[in-house]
Amino acid sequence: MAAFDDAKAFWNKRFSAPEYIFGTQPNVFLASQRQLFRPGMRVLEIGCGEGRNSVWLAELGCEVTGIDISPLALAKARRLAAERSVKVQWSETDITNWAWVPKRFDAVVCVFIQFAGPEGRERIFCGMQQTLDDGGCVVMQGYTPRQLQYGSGGPRDLDHLYTRELLEYTFAGWDIVHLHEHDEMLAEGTKHVGMAALIDLIARKRN
Repeated sequence: MAAFDDAKAFWNKRFSAPEYIFGTQPNVFLASQRQLFRPGMRVLEIGCGEGRNSVWLAELGCEVTGIDISPLALAKARRLAAERSVKVQWSETDITNWAWVPKRFDAVVCVFIQFAGPEGRERIFCGMQQTLDDGGCVVMQGYTPRQLQYGSGGPRDLDHLYTRELLEYTFAGWDIVHLHEHDEMLAEGTKHVGMAALIDLIARKRN
C-alpha cells in the first residue's frame, strides 16, 4: 500500500495544475489508428490520466474503461467526458496490482505509461495479454532510451524505457502489425513538448 500511496501522491501533485497538462486532444499516434476502433468495441486505457484518449475513444462509440492511480486526474477526466457528452467507466487503480479479467477487452491502449520498472512492467504486460480477447490488439506508444537526450517528458530511468528488442520479446507469438522507432516533435499540453524519441507498437493477439 505504501508504494500505491507514494505513486498516488506523485501523480496527484503533477495533475493538480488547473489546466489539462497533456492537453484534451488524443495522442497523435493513437488518433492515426482510428481505423482499428469500431462502435461497441471494448477498450481499456491504462494510465488514462486526464482522459484525453479515453474520451476520444468513447466519441468513436467504443465502450471504454480508463484506469489511473490519481483521483485528481480522474476528476479532470470525468469533467472532460461530461463536456464531450460521452460515457467512460473510470477506475482509480494501482495498475501493478489490478485484478485482470481474462478476455475482457478487444483492445488495450497504453500511451506513455512508463512509470514501472522491469518487474512492474512485466506484470502489466502479462495482464494486458491476459485481459485481451482473441484477435484483440495492443496500441502502444512510449519512449526509447534516446529520450534521455531530450527534455520533452518521460522517465529519467533507463530501465523504464522501451526498446524494439524488449517489445519483440514481450509480444513474441503475437502478430506485430506495426513497430516503429522515430524521433518526432511532441506538442501535447504543457508536459509533452519538444523533440522526443518514440516507439510505436500495434500487436494483435492470435486466436
